[in-house]
Amino acid sequence: MRILIVNWHRNVIGGVEAYLRILLPALLQRGHELALVHGYPSAAGPEAIDPPAERLPRWCYQELGTQDLLRRVEQWRPDLVYVHVWESNSLESALLNRYPSVFFAHGYQGMCETGRKCQSWPRPTPCTRRFGPMCLILHYPARCGGLHPLTMLRNYRFQSQQNVMLGLFAAVVAASRYICNEVERNGVDRERVHLVPLPVTAITPRTEPPAARLPEGRLLMMGRLIPLKGADYLIRAIPAAARKLNRPLRLVIAGTGAEETILRHLASRLGVEVEFAGWVSGDRREEVITQSDLLAVPSLWPEPFGLVGLEAACLGVPAVGYAVGGIPEWLIPGVSGELAPGNPPTVEGLSAAIVRALEDHEHYHRLSLGAWKTSQQFSLSSHLDKLESVFNAVAGHRSAALAHDQVSNL
Repeated sequence: MRILIVNWHRNVIGGVEAYLRILLPALLQRGHELALVHGYPSAAGPEAIDPPAERLPRWCYQELGTQDLLRRVEQWRPDLVYVHVWESNSLESALLNRYPSVFFAHGYQGMCETGRKCQSWPRPTPCTRRFGPMCLILHYPARCGGLHPLTMLRNYRFQSQQNVMLGLFAAVVAASRYICNEVERNGVDRERVHLVPLPVTAITPRTEPPAARLPEGRLLMMGRLIPLKGADYLIRAIPAAARKLNRPLRLVIAGTGAEETILRHLASRLGVEVEFAGWVSGDRREEVITQSDLLAVPSLWPEPFGLVGLEAACLGVPAVGYAVGGIPEWLIPGVSGELAPGNPPTVEGLSAAIVRALEDHEHYHRLSLGAWKTSQQFSLSSHLDKLESVFNAVAGHRSAALAHDQVSNL
């Protein structure tokens, strides 16, 4: 099958591109032909999502413009277009009108004006409202996003167009049932929505089950340091958990962001031992995970999936987090970690989850083993099988429709 991959960035800048960097060579290995459309020109330095040895046909939207790019795509003749994060409604609409297309809903594109799907006032609370004019009315009272009115209107206009196009894709795939439900809530027919869980992309999974070991109170958080990631909730949860466990807890935060200075002051004021390790990748990423007893995913917003939890799980490290978004689909209480209530999330709830995970050594080992076993359900092979099933159905439907048209014209 000839598949056109569409994503705004060619360089690896986040989770979407990390996924595509793994996916593209896997699709090539299964015999598919690939081409790539990306929005920004490629930057020197950061790794690209397309394998360098393959020299795939690729076209940059900002360099070619819509019409020239469409002519080149037409010459390549794709059987199917696989769309990810895109920031041009005009090109996306043109591709939708020309080719059978599948959209991967990595987040809330077309389903939320801010993309966060979370109200901040009076406390962070996941939003389950269908996208529409009421989002504008509630933007300020619920503190859904920034305060600049022109930015709000511009985002709403863009997401309104995305919402319309969401219903035009032949199929929409998502990594979690939670996102699938949101897609359906926003008007896409259920039969066109498909659950395709993500595979682990940045870590080499452990092939043997984890050995029993005594937890030493080493917690890890990995992610951007922004308010809705909940690092402040985690730091404030640690003192109570340490008192309950009657032993010290240490925290490593692997990530960067605007909140770092605030978090350093908070940790110092509460007497929490925190190491700010900065952004980690490659072997260092695996090292900080294996040196930890417990991964904390204290996100206050509804994470679409939370792949970092599976990265830790495949190395035998269980997790704690709030029951928001797609997190409960891999963080199973008493099996792969411990969950805290997420509506609303509280410091006390997270502290209790940490205690449940660490207070009993036998229970902790069961969680480690359960996390490792759970991660095995999210293999690249399984992901490809499900994805190809969707592709074949979409491309096959188009082929049948073309054949019908040809017969009708005889």
